[in-house]
Amino acid sequence: MAKVPAAAVAASGLIGGYGVARWTKKRQLGGAVLAVAGAAAAQQWQRAAGGRAAGALTAGYVAAFAGSHPLAKKVGAWPAVFGVAGAVALASWVVADRRA
Repeated sequence: MAKVPAAAVAASGLIGGYGVARWTKKRQLGGAVLAVAGAAAAQQWQRAAGGRAAGALTAGYVAAFAGSHPLAKKVGAWPAVFGVAGAVALASWVVADRRA
């Protein structure tokens, strides 16, 4: 079975978490999607690049989630979510995925 890159897992967590929260109107469900994907990505980052890199990427994942909120007020919700998901995916690829 092909391995899904951590970049895709992390980006999907941000996009999927927002989508689930928006469409179900249950923020907790969106948060659960975000958390599960973040934990899965963090495990992959740990294996591919080590603990320090995994910690930095996980902090970036959380910061992207938090930063999407004020960004959404300027550019709209979906553009903000896609923008931060892309940034996290790029960081993941640069730091961990291209090594794996």
